[in-house]
Amino acid sequence: MEIHESLEYFLQNLRLENVASKATVEDYREDFKIFLRSFPDVKDTKDLDEDMIPTFLREEDNNGMAAATILRRYSFLRHYFNFLSAEGIRKGRPISYDDKPKPAKRLPVVIDEEDINRLFAMPDLTKDNGIRDRAMLEVMYATGLRVSELLSLQFKNVNLTDGLVTVYGKGNKERTVPISSFALEYLEKYVNGPRARNPGHRSNVLFLNREGKPISRNYFFVQVKRYAAAAGIEASISPHTLRHCFATHLLENGASLRAVQEMLGHAKIATTQIYTEVSTRRIMSAYDLYASRK
Repeated sequence: MEIHESLEYFLQNLRLENVASKATVEDYREDFKIFLRSFPDVKDTKDLDEDMIPTFLREEDNNGMAAATILRRYSFLRHYFNFLSAEGIRKGRPISYDDKPKPAKRLPVVIDEEDINRLFAMPDLTKDNGIRDRAMLEVMYATGLRVSELLSLQFKNVNLTDGLVTVYGKGNKERTVPISSFALEYLEKYVNGPRARNPGHRSNVLFLNREGKPISRNYFFVQVKRYAAAAGIEASISPHTLRHCFATHLLENGASLRAVQEMLGHAKIATTQIYTEVSTRRIMSAYDLYASRK
């Protein structure tokens, strides 16, 4: 059977059995188009081979495709291949769900302290929103808070005198994290300046937009991207990158894994251990660069 005809036959079956929404059908059609780009010689169902699936998925993973997308494409291809076999259109072994790929473990993106300094220099400190954004960047990097924890941080939970932040993280678990003197400096500038004259200054939430409402996750994401581009940082970073940097830079400077785990609010130390691998790779990369110049 001609390859595109076989796809339409498969999708028609899904629609008739009401096992896939219109959106899912369109996703599958796009997934199939992408799959065929990897195998341009496939014109007929007799050209298909089960080994094409892991080959294709490895290629997708190497291209940085999200794990959820890779698993969706695997699910589609497994059902498609098995459908053709069940209909007698092609011969081949059934593809089991247990054959699903294990996405490669990707290490968090981390930038060095020089890039951190360039990023933090981008907010315009002559403007209220610039002072606020600088304070947000400093606090996140100094404490390792999750984005959601930063944006929902309560004014009453920040102790400017002792330099401590009390956070209620996942599962409403409480933890107290120290703030560096650098972060405190900009946090105090924000609290005593832009926030004091903000229309929402009576709000419980610490970081507010110009209307006096809590900062949105999307706003902060866009701002970090904009500042990174202005700073000439090539790595694709987001607000969460600052949490990764906090953990990695602490470990590189001798902090214990257990202490970093507690400050990050990780329930399991295994979650924190990934940063030791990031740190080791960064150190070895620097060594390799040094050695190549000798």
